Amino acid sequence: MTYEDRIRQQRPDMSKSFAKLADFLLDSYIEAAFMTASELAHRLDLDAATVVRFAQTLDYKGFPDMQREIRQRVLNDLLVRPEQAKESESVPGVVDNAMQELSLALEQTRISLDTDALANLVEQIGAARRIVLLAENPAQAAAYNLVHFLEQGGFPIYIARSGVADLARTVHTATLQDLLIALEVSGQSPYIAGALEAARKKGLPTAAILGAASLNSARAADVVLAARSNPSLGVGIISIESIIFALCQALRWRFAERFAGAEQAIAELSANIQHSND
Repeated sequence: MTYEDRIRQQRPDMSKSFAKLADFLLDSYIEAAFMTASELAHRLDLDAATVVRFAQTLDYKGFPDMQREIRQRVLNDLLVRPEQAKESESVPGVVDNAMQELSLALEQTRISLDTDALANLVEQIGAARRIVLLAENPAQAAAYNLVHFLEQGGFPIYIARSGVADLARTVHTATLQDLLIALEVSGQSPYIAGALEAARKKGLPTAAILGAASLNSARAADVVLAARSNPSLGVGIISIESIIFALCQALRWRFAERFAGAEQAIAELSANIQHSND
């Protein structure tokens, strides 16, 4: 059983200090591999004895014993797996090729992304009375991420249903103060472009975040943010997510005061809710 298996097995029953240490060792094991028990304790604002007890609780003689295993994990990451990945007909090779494909796609999107259009969309989102997302199925996760983020800043936003009648109802009830944003990876939902075109003819503000600039919604939107086209649906989904992430970062920077206040309020409410169940 690895140190990770031991931590995950006991994590639900750990004290707060042990849980804090456990999460750091799982998430930041490379840093932990080169820290002494005292340095690790200082980093996490814990007592050095807590680090030692933690290791012993996991059936190690002490922290150095556990750390040797963590260092071996780091060596495997840096030396063993890169060698294994050279064999393309292997799991490490397939994984390495997939990660390189994603890295290339994200770099291409980074270079080609229209930041002027993104800045324009940021301002439109800030001015809108309501933001309505028209999302095809592969873009649903990205849509929910955008909803989750904007709600934290107090922006009124929701995802419209994708049926023809639902899209028609959304366009019909929208006003000039609303902003309709299409989210499409591959254009699998043909009615979204039609709904966007109908909205544009009504004079409604429209935007599109797309997996390729050639999708029909790009021709129907006032503002277009497009990733570099890729034949892989999976790569397209992640490319869309990267644009959403960049947009969210720009929104957090532009409307910092809205997000700061919301995050504090959510943290306080979370503490109250948790306290009420204790």
